[in-house]
Amino acid sequence: MTDLKLLALDADDLAIISAHMQDAVFKVGDLSFSARSGLFSLAANRFVWEKAARATKSFERRRAALSFKRVEAVRSIGFDRGKAEEVMSLLAIRYVPKDDGPDGVVELVLAGGGMVALEVECIEAQLADIGGAWETTARPEHEAG
Repeated sequence: MTDLKLLALDADDLAIISAHMQDAVFKVGDLSFSARSGLFSLAANRFVWEKAARATKSFERRRAALSFKRVEAVRSIGFDRGKAEEVMSLLAIRYVPKDDGPDGVVELVLAGGGMVALEVECIEAQLADIGGAWETTARPEHEAG
């Protein structure tokens, strides 16, 4: 399988990236924001959902980079940004528009009630696999809510 490369310019595109990043794990230290350039990035180990339906005994994770451009501010709640080695799990990525404009808030929803909120001028996100793949026997599972 070739490496995944996706671009999101609207909420529908972002929903596709969210599906591919569901259950990705990362360390708090893998979050990065440059206020000067307006770039937020996250390096994570994503669960390869697109292959999981065909797998029977083992599954796959891949190193991936998720970036957002045109970010004006970043807020985080529910975890300590000072604990760089703490492992977080990404559940979903949501977009909440402000009024009618393209500006709004991109929410990275984390397991355990945490969240990273990105105030954006508009949606401009990229997801790309950046490293090798490895096998895992653990498939993420969620309780029905």
